[in-house]
Parts: sequence; structure tokens; C-alpha cells
Amino acid sequence: MNQLRRTAPFALPVKILQFGQGNFMRGFFDWQIDLLNERTGLDAGVVVVRPRGGSSAPLLDVQDGLFTVLVRGLDEAGQPVKAYRKVECVQREIDPSTMYGDYLAQAGNPDLRFVVSNTTEAGITTNDTDRQADAPPFTFPAKLTQLLFARYLAFDGAQDKGLILLPCELIDKNGDALKNAVLHYARLWELPAGFAAWIGDACTFCNTLVDRIVTGYPSADAAQIEQELGYADPFLVAAEYYYLFVIQGPASVGAELKLAGSGLNVKLVDDITPYKKRKVGILNGGHTTLVPVALLAGLEAVGPAVDDEQVGAFLRAAIAEEIIPALEMDRAELEAFAADVLLRFRNPAIYHRLASIALNSWSKFAARVMPQLLRFAELHDGRLPRRLVLAMAATMVLYRGGVIDLADDAATLAWFRAGWDKVGTGAWTLDDLARGWLANAALWGRDLNGVPGLAAQLAADLQGIEGQGIRALLK
Repeated sequence: MNQLRRTAPFALPVKILQFGQGNFMRGFFDWQIDLLNERTGLDAGVVVVRPRGGSSAPLLDVQDGLFTVLVRGLDEAGQPVKAYRKVECVQREIDPSTMYGDYLAQAGNPDLRFVVSNTTEAGITTNDTDRQADAPPFTFPAKLTQLLFARYLAFDGAQDKGLILLPCELIDKNGDALKNAVLHYARLWELPAGFAAWIGDACTFCNTLVDRIVTGYPSADAAQIEQELGYADPFLVAAEYYYLFVIQGPASVGAELKLAGSGLNVKLVDDITPYKKRKVGILNGGHTTLVPVALLAGLEAVGPAVDDEQVGAFLRAAIAEEIIPALEMDRAELEAFAADVLLRFRNPAIYHRLASIALNSWSKFAARVMPQLLRFAELHDGRLPRRLVLAMAATMVLYRGGVIDLADDAATLAWFRAGWDKVGTGAWTLDDLARGWLANAALWGRDLNGVPGLAAQLAADLQGIEGQGIRALLK
């Protein structure tokens, strides 16, 4: 089988430094940059930096930076889509733990304009032990501070040599968090005051929202894929058809990325908050609402659950009648997004196990579903969203154990073990169980027993699931 290698010399000026070599960045960000290069003449090369050392995985350099993205799923009309793209924008990959000099040398590149990152939710963290002299320091923000300070020195603090930073970590206000982390190290290392001013004046830290499922290498289809491509590519990643990149920043960011006329689903906005609430409420909240109900109904994956007559109808009604009415955005825009979400859930190319989504269910429920549950009641004179309450009850039943292997913080798992044991011995009623969990102010932010009717409805749903089963309630 042929190997994927370049047939022409590297030709793109390096304008982007990318922290993170994982599947998501290749199937989301690099794929978009490659399309911008083709469609708008962005002419941007990417240098990938591994944010952590110690990995034994080969560098992208073994394929001259090339890799393939397979896009497959359902389009806007619900029709199957399958398309390959050979991504050519990556020029090289650097591991600072063994190539520190090469890493720091990127600071002196006059063409460099962007830094993008995806270092997991835990990546934008700081400590007081990383030192300026470390080669390299441990945290990603410390490595980035070294690079920015080296650039500040290399160009004598020139305003036009500041960079645009696009962190893609899945945390709230990721751009603000990254800027604060850099300034932390500037203070810790006692760097010149002019550097902090340059960070504030010459560099642009954008909050972003990213959305695409990238599943990695599809091993089960490897033989067919290699036959269709005519080459083997161990770096190939499979991604869903849908994607969205929202950037909160000035118009100049869009101009530099040459977004106009690109046809890409990239939005440059003044306030990212509504888009985040939409994604968390409908996409993530839809998942979290679906999972416990579907698992108790005997299902194993998202796609079959959405296609199930009872469970799918439950999810669609929960989104349309209880989640969307609680979100403060244009209804038509929310409904269009929800339609995309349901197509994504039904994607036959992705087998998304419900048990995987059920990990740490309660922190997810508190962040993704409870705000809509409470807002719905507030907007409807205390009337509760019955499906969202049922999903909460189903999650409590799931945490009795025996359906899937539960994974959550130790205190939560211990509480439910003790609570369900008390129900089993008769020491507690289901009403006691409901009230006890609603009183968890550490999770909910307050004692939710103060919400009229919530404890009673939750207890009734627990009784219904225990006595009749979830499918009887769905009828």
C-alpha cells in the first residue's frame, strides 16, 4: 500500500502555531484552514506543537505533515454524505520536550499571526512552580508565555507583531482564561511591565465555541478506506458532517482569516454567550436528557435511541416543548439548530454509546439541564417541565446501579448507594430520596426543595419508574 507523502516542496508561510495534535484539531481546525487556503487564498501554513511531552506517538512529520479527514454523516436534508479531504496546511510538528530550541524559534517568525489551542479542559491552568528558565515548563500557559515573551523581545515590542489567540478548550470564556494565565506567569517571573502592556494592547485573546464530533481513526473500516484512497494513512480521522466555529472578536480577526465568501460555518460575533447557551441547552442538554431514559429503556447508543418510537418522541418533545422555550434566543434559529442536532444524533456513521455519555451525569445535569428546568418553571408560573423532571428521576434510578458501570465523584456514588439502601430497607421513602438529593446545594447552587412541586413530581416519577418501568411512563 502506498504511503502518504508530499510530491511538491512545502510552500505555505507559517501563520499559525497550533498547540494540540489530537484528532479534534486535525478534523476541525486544520480541515477548515485547508479549505480557507483553497477557497480564499489564506495561504496559511500550520506548525503543530505538542502541549505535553512524553508521548511515544510518531510526529506528523513522518507523512510530511499530511493527513486525511473523512467527513461522513447526514446533510441538512437527512441524506448520507461521505467525503475525503487530504489536508496539506500542516508544515511540521514540534515536541518541545525534545525540540525546545525549534519551539522557541517560532517566536521570531515575522509571518506568524495566530495561536490556536486545544489542550483539554484542564489545559488552561497555572501553577507557581513553572520557571522561565524551564526548557520547557510543564503547563501550556507557561510554554505560551515563554513564546510570547521571546516574540516581544525579538521585535522590540512592536505593536504589529502581536498575535491573535484562538483557544478551543471547552471552558467558559476560554480566551479570557488564557490571557489571565499568561499574565499570571508574567507576574510570577517578574517580566518587564512593558510585556504585560504588549499582551493587553498588541495581542487579541478571543473567546471561542467549537462544535464537531471527531471520532478518530475508524479501524473497523480501515480496509475499505485504504482501498478507496489508494494509500494507508494512520493519521486519518473521521468527523461528522456538522461543524460550527464561533469566535468572539473584532472584525479584523475575520478579515485576517479571510472568512468572507469562504462558505464555512464560522461566525464572528460580539457576544458568544447565546451560542454557548444554545449548544449547552440543546446539544449537551439533549444528550443528558436522553441518556438515562434510553438506558432504562434497554437501548445502548444514541442513534437507535433517537430512532426508537417512544424514546425518540420523548427527546424531540423535550427539546421542542421544554428546552427551547427556556432559551432566550430567536425561536426559529433555535429550532434550526435543534433540527441539526437531531440529524447529528442519528448519524449512522457514529456509534455513540449512551454509557460513555453517562459518565459524571450529575455535574452534566446541573450545568446542561437544570438551568432550563428552572427557567421553564419560572416562565410558566411554576409549571414544571415534565420530561426534564422525568429525566432527572431516571438518572437517580440509573445511579442505583446494575444498568451500566457508573463513573462519578466518590461522594455522589456513596450518597446514592446509601440512599437506595435506605429505600430498600424502608428507612427512606422515595420522597425522602428526592428531597435529600434536591437538598444538595453544593451541586445545584441552592436547596432545590424550595422549587414548588419539584420534590413531589420527582418522587412520583421515581415511583412510576420503579412500579411501571420507563416505557410505560413514556406512553
